[in-house]
Amino acid sequence: MPFYEAVVLALRTIRTQKLKSSFTLLGVCIGVMFLISVVSIVEGMGKYMQDDLVGKLIAVNTFELRNRPNINIGDVDEATWEEYRKRKRIEMMEVPPVLASLPPDVRSAVVSDGGVRATTLEGGKPRDLRGYAVEGDYFEIKKMDMSAGRTFTPQELASGERVVVIGVDAAKRLFPSLDPIGREMRIGGVPYTVVGLAEVQGSALGMSFDNFVVAPWRSQMRRLLNPRPNMVDAVMVQAPSDAAMKETMETVRAVMRAEHRLRPSQKDDFSLQTADSALEFWNKIKGYLVLAGIALPAIGLVVGAIVIMNIMLVAVSERTAEIGIRKALGARRRDIMSQFLIEASVLGTVGSAIGVGLGIGLAQLIALVSPLPASVAPWSIFVGIALGAGVGIVSGVYPASRASKLDPIAALRQE
Repeated sequence: MPFYEAVVLALRTIRTQKLKSSFTLLGVCIGVMFLISVVSIVEGMGKYMQDDLVGKLIAVNTFELRNRPNINIGDVDEATWEEYRKRKRIEMMEVPPVLASLPPDVRSAVVSDGGVRATTLEGGKPRDLRGYAVEGDYFEIKKMDMSAGRTFTPQELASGERVVVIGVDAAKRLFPSLDPIGREMRIGGVPYTVVGLAEVQGSALGMSFDNFVVAPWRSQMRRLLNPRPNMVDAVMVQAPSDAAMKETMETVRAVMRAEHRLRPSQKDDFSLQTADSALEFWNKIKGYLVLAGIALPAIGLVVGAIVIMNIMLVAVSERTAEIGIRKALGARRRDIMSQFLIEASVLGTVGSAIGVGLGIGLAQLIALVSPLPASVAPWSIFVGIALGAGVGIVSGVYPASRASKLDPIAALRQE
């Protein structure tokens, strides 16, 4: 029997024997449904961590030179924390050699950051903000556009003018129902003029990225963030591509090791952190979760395989006469076997297709009623369909082999 005819016959059998077919498809359908939903939730969490959390903190093709990692996702043992605490801060005199080593197409920014408290005379409540004193291409690296006003001019950066750019959350609290542009706010008792209002940056895990104030690095705010004037918190470096970023990282590493006079056997006493390195722990957890998302639904697939095998065995006994007639008319053993294998694989494929649809719906429902994000991974759809077809084939081998071994005369006599 040609492959197309065998598929049509299998679909006709499903249509005519609805109750039996529904029980046959149930196990595969449930297994694939949970596979798709679990993998979608894990994939959604991965994108959330990469794009909405770490992606907002470290831009694309960017790394940060710090004395220790700024983002720690996962367990860090006490010995590592102790080693971090002993590291000396990045000094300003180390920055010029680093910047001089960068290729001309690479952006950079010097940053000092920390918590500050801001007040106004406009009736807004005092607000604790995340403060950034910056110099260089900070706004370009962060891709931070202004919804009102402007960023700093080169003259303002060079002279350390008392001007700031604020986020929308800071503006709502400090200047309720007012346009903040041109108004004054005080940080550490020093007045600053708001020249820019940044576009909405969003939030992640309950942490707002819009509760901030940015001032020129040479302004007085830096002294609140770093009491010692010769210290910086970070040097941000952005390359035009991932390959260029990795090459630039090695250049900066060599410069910093020379500045710190480290021997070849000594480890780096500074950190070069990228988004990928910050997500290293999460990627490990994600791998385990994906494996669990595939392994746990396998129980449902095993049940589905057993059900398909039993149903196919019943089908073989019910169609003994059909098998006998076909063999009497010249059908070979492999023809009978392929017919039943195709029928079993069609049953598994149809069940997995229904399970894929239900799994996508379940994942979207979970994302709708809970804070868990969902993103359907295309590969999981193909894996689900392939698993369903594979389960059908494996579970159909024994019934198909049994059908192909029937003696045509005995089959016809039994009928």
